[in-house]
Amino acid sequence: MAKHNELGKLGEQRAAEYLISKGYQILEQNWSYNHKEIDLIALKNDMLIIAEIKTRSNENWEHPQEAITNRKIRFLVDATEAYIMTNDIDLEVRFDVIAVINEHNNWKIEHIEDAFYPPVN
Repeated sequence: MAKHNELGKLGEQRAAEYLISKGYQILEQNWSYNHKEIDLIALKNDMLIIAEIKTRSNENWEHPQEAITNRKIRFLVDATEAYIMTNDIDLEVRFDVIAVINEHNNWKIEHIEDAFYPPVN
């Protein structure tokens, strides 16, 4: 596995551990639908949380929210709709971004709630 893929997997695991420590229930990790993947799907306070995880090896990259393009938002919304339909879910949905930064084995996590909203058609 490429080094950046390993870092990404570690970041996703750290993000899941972080959410669990904050009282979230992890429902799915790396759930995919038609080549569209949701990094983490969680539940907290009767709300479905869709979390996009951005892992970096230092803070010199763009801000995690800036890495979420309109195309990525459409992919996440499509995959979320499929997840909701497949699992017959009737909950409010929130889209979060979790930035995981690992500088010299010092992990830093920034959780951005309501990071973006689905586009209105």
